[in-house]
Amino acid sequence: MRTTRAKGKVENQMLVDTNGLQEMLSAGRPAAVKIGTEAGARVQSGRRVFWNVRKVHQYIDTISE
Repeated sequence: MRTTRAKGKVENQMLVDTNGLQEMLSAGRPAAVKIGTEAGARVQSGRRVFWNVRKVHQYIDTISE
């Protein structure tokens, strides 16, 4: 199996992987996956899972006080 190579940060990314979501939210894996799932931001391509950054931002804005 080939491993995914980490790339430098790209501004205005549309999708991030789970590690990128964790980094973006400064949260652990379970919390990041829960937030991403509740935001309806999960995108699956084959076996890979990505998260829609725009949807996560919108969800965070709506639950913020």
